[in-house]
Amino acid sequence: MNIGIPKEIKPQEQRVGLTPAAVQQLTNQGHHLLVETGAGLGSGFPDSAYEKAGAVIVAGHEDVFAKAEFIIKVKEPLRAEYGLLRPHHLLFTYLHLAASWELTEGLMRSGATCVAYETVEAKGKLPLLEPMSEIAGRMSALVGAYHLGGPHGGGGVLLSGVPGVAPGKVVVLGGGTAGVNAARMAAGLGADVSILELDHERMRFLDTTLPGVTTLYSTESALRQLLPDVDLLVGAVLVPGARAPRLVTREMLRLMKPGSVLVDIAVDQGGCVETTRPTTHSSPTYVEEGVVHYCVANMPGAYARTATEALTNVTYKYAEAIANLGLDKACDKLPSLASGLNVANGKIVSPVVAEAFPQHSAHSLAGLRQ
Repeated sequence: MNIGIPKEIKPQEQRVGLTPAAVQQLTNQGHHLLVETGAGLGSGFPDSAYEKAGAVIVAGHEDVFAKAEFIIKVKEPLRAEYGLLRPHHLLFTYLHLAASWELTEGLMRSGATCVAYETVEAKGKLPLLEPMSEIAGRMSALVGAYHLGGPHGGGGVLLSGVPGVAPGKVVVLGGGTAGVNAARMAAGLGADVSILELDHERMRFLDTTLPGVTTLYSTESALRQLLPDVDLLVGAVLVPGARAPRLVTREMLRLMKPGSVLVDIAVDQGGCVETTRPTTHSSPTYVEEGVVHYCVANMPGAYARTATEALTNVTYKYAEAIANLGLDKACDKLPSLASGLNVANGKIVSPVVAEAFPQHSAHSLAGLRQ
């Protein structure tokens, strides 16, 4: 199979779809790997590493799409890439379609078969999302602590406190993978940490694995009581494949202190705060209602080497199965892969994505072209 690894064009996105080691494994099995020039540089993988692994280095972005049938990326295609996708393409990447009708429509028009990392579900878990959630969760405490500093727009609160001064207060919305890692990191910094969660079994797990972290049943009332004292609010809510629920309204945000910080990890899925809008690593923050918002839509891209290696560790077996067997037989071998199928033949085929766009989900490719 001809497999293409294009360079990511999303601003400040330095991750790459596969490591050279993974490329080597695929070329050893007889597959043809096409890697765009410079695709791995941001992750510390030069073209020479891919060439040594047996890949062909391709100079043009468009050429990778033109010559490959199986496209492995990291982030969703941008508008400039919609037209590069064709009906014969199989796209394997993060998509987060429920947050963007424009992207969903663009993929439907392309006719390509699109499999999203974030909706591949196995035994109730999201194995292709978890490593990035771990990185984003750990990052949230670090970037939140940084932006609480006065020179960075914050209120001048040191999360750890010092002898004689109380530590900063951190509230994490959601006790999933991102939330656990955010809480663990914040607690490690010495902060006073609370997690709001709905699942009672999950709260028991959090209570036993995160000593010193307070677990609270998530209600609007409980959140309203906490917000006036919060220094760092971390949004880590996830509904697999669907748009993130809005848990914090603008009016609720006004309860927070001026100079407090919000890190919304759920921004890829639309955000769990009304005032959330995507930002980039080059301009990561903005202020709404006196609260510093950090809403970078590709947080793990800041640590591209770690993120690329962690991502390849979990995506490789699926990519290998698709390359060796084709998508249908790969889904037979790895049934969890079927839940990753989001768009095919000009239609939305994922129930959670369809639910986000009920007025459009029944549209066929022909219908979109009318």
